[in-house]
Amino acid sequence: MANDGFEIGIAREIWERKYRLKNADGPLDQTLDDTFWRVARAAAAVEPGGKRVRDRSAEQFHASMASGAFLPGGRILAGAGSGRAVTLFNCFVMGRIEDDLGSIFDNLKEAALTMQAGGGIGHDFSTLRPSRAPVKSIGATASGPVSFMDVWDAMCRTIMSAGQRRGAMMATLRCDHPDIETFIAAKAEPGRLRNFNLSVLVSDAFIAAVKADGPWDLVFDGQVYRTVSARQLWSQITRANYAYAEPGVVFIDRVNAKNNLSYCEEIYATNPCGEQPLPAYGACLLGSVNLAQLIADPLTPHAAMDTDRLKATVQTAVRFLDNIIDISAYPLPQQAREAKAKRRIGLGVTGLADALIFIGERYGAQASLDRAALWMKTIQEAAYATSAQLAAEKGAFPLFDKAKMLERPNVRALPAGVRSEIERHGLRNGCLTSIAPTGTISLLAGNVSSGIEPVFAFRYTRRIKQGAGPDRDEDVQDYAHTLATARSQGLEPTGDAWVTASDLTPSDHLKMQAALQPHVDSAISKTINCPPDIAPEAFDTLYLDAFDLGLKGCTTFRPNAVTGSVLVPLASTAEPASPKPRAVQSTNQDAAVIYMKEPLARDSVLSGQTYKLKWPGSDHAFYVTINDIVRDGRRRPFEIFINTKDLTHFAWTVALTRMISAVFRRGGDVSFIADELKAIFDPQGGQWISGTYVPSLQAAIGGVIETHLASLDADEVAPGERRRATASLTKSDSSSAPTTTPSGLTRNAGVDHGEARPQLCPRCSAPGFRLDGRCRICTTCGHSSCG
Repeated sequence: MANDGFEIGIAREIWERKYRLKNADGPLDQTLDDTFWRVARAAAAVEPGGKRVRDRSAEQFHASMASGAFLPGGRILAGAGSGRAVTLFNCFVMGRIEDDLGSIFDNLKEAALTMQAGGGIGHDFSTLRPSRAPVKSIGATASGPVSFMDVWDAMCRTIMSAGQRRGAMMATLRCDHPDIETFIAAKAEPGRLRNFNLSVLVSDAFIAAVKADGPWDLVFDGQVYRTVSARQLWSQITRANYAYAEPGVVFIDRVNAKNNLSYCEEIYATNPCGEQPLPAYGACLLGSVNLAQLIADPLTPHAAMDTDRLKATVQTAVRFLDNIIDISAYPLPQQAREAKAKRRIGLGVTGLADALIFIGERYGAQASLDRAALWMKTIQEAAYATSAQLAAEKGAFPLFDKAKMLERPNVRALPAGVRSEIERHGLRNGCLTSIAPTGTISLLAGNVSSGIEPVFAFRYTRRIKQGAGPDRDEDVQDYAHTLATARSQGLEPTGDAWVTASDLTPSDHLKMQAALQPHVDSAISKTINCPPDIAPEAFDTLYLDAFDLGLKGCTTFRPNAVTGSVLVPLASTAEPASPKPRAVQSTNQDAAVIYMKEPLARDSVLSGQTYKLKWPGSDHAFYVTINDIVRDGRRRPFEIFINTKDLTHFAWTVALTRMISAVFRRGGDVSFIADELKAIFDPQGGQWISGTYVPSLQAAIGGVIETHLASLDADEVAPGERRRATASLTKSDSSSAPTTTPSGLTRNAGVDHGEARPQLCPRCSAPGFRLDGRCRICTTCGHSSCG
């Protein structure tokens, strides 16, 4: 039975943009079904037993995907059977970074090669000595792990600008590292480390010290650098999350204690979205069971999970993912060895919230928690039973140790029959279950609710760019809402089950994650959404509750001035759009983006800022002036001038100013200019400025533009509290006071300072860049940050 959701407009666009196989001559996949057959045949190609067996397996794999019951990870859909040497694994954790320059840049190279192949990465920087620690071999002092993270961030921007897939990285640092406070505050600086998610590795001992209000030693290589208050350090973590949603926390002792493979590995980092804690060179291979497709008689009094079909889907999915391990390419040989030695897979779920709606249960209520836990328990037991069967057919994973595996907590909790099969045959896979954000593949399945997140909005409007033609607006609905309105002939559904994220408390989110975690081998990518007016003190309780509930990590999100809001629901009307005037504003008036068809006209008087930039190696400073214009109460950059006495740079600086000014005058989100400039590497080498590596003079100018854009946004959010420019810049007003423009609007006129800015998509600039777990997905163009 085909999934009707695949026929929805948004699903076809996602397929067209991300998963349809094409070459220089045009599409190779003529239909979505062709894509499923391509992937199914590729996965079945390694089945032993001849063509008949392989054909039968391919038919099973195809049927499971075409029905919408099983959704492989995006890298699998895009790459399997393509004939291209690409990795089918979504994300990796990289090797240990030794505390020397050679190892640091060897690891940087490995990270670049992995990202070039399409994989996101996680890195632990706890092994690097803290800032100002002596480097005896050269008689200098260290710059610290956060400064080297800037180098990784620049690398990611470069890889991203050269390819089509946005890079994603996770950085972790231990809670007792001497630079932990710098790490916690790193993202307070606008634009810094934007390609990283950050997580603090929180130990059990640290939690105990927080609860006891005790002292906490910051230590590196056995040396205590200083002692702080554990509770104050914890408060820094939680208040940083309150302010800008970073860093998350990973309860690292629990991660290792609960790990099936703790007898042969140690974990110190996760993939970018956090659902896969992994050892050095570990990889996560993802797939999801679509629970919304497995409810029999949805939206009726008889609605229930089809348990037999659920188990059959899991059996097919585990065999499929296990085969993918053998057909995938790997960016590094260490990653191939690690994957094949432990054969780790991450089978999770999506569509949970829609499935609960189908059976009439309110997300977060106790009945919904019990039902979700039962479904996940069924999935885990079926996954282990299938893995034992595969071990009987093909052999256990090479590092399987029967005595040690049978004592692991997740295995001890299995039914006696499944444990008996494991004891008899072993396990094909070292770890089996994990819950990923599933942002893009959920859209492919007809906009089912993603992962275990609640529905964010039942309806919203997408603006679809038509190339040279005019944009068009399309009404997009959640999958459950689509089915309900179709059955009721257009009437809006009602009832307790129809809740969205805005209807739920942070406790509802936590309880759902906690209900599922006992039945998940790895971890869960889940965002605990909080209202913007939540008291800062509540964050302390929230994170401690997450620990006490048995979670392996926690990520919160509160709409704020730095990161904006998660997703801005737009008008849901299906009425035709009215003709657009010359200056076309975004549908969302808070988006602060003006889309222009013709350049802005210059006012006779403009105000702006002049930034002094000192570039090491140049005898003369550079002065970068950016003048702004006010339209509809919003200040935006209009023109840029770069001046210096060093005439060797005259030609390119003039060209740069003219090109950037031309882009400014077209309006829209111009932050990409800073990104592109910051990705430029000088072949003669960059410079270290105030502890940050800047790869070129052009990149430094990009940093100036980024700082200026951030200061404009800060003006709109918090008058009188401008964000600081980077330490390498000296700023002076080009006028002694804010200048009134001919329209009569002063610097902050017409701005509602009480609302956060929506997150803009880096590809299409639409204000619908939605957070799914720790990944972001654009509801307009389908672009995602990690999938």
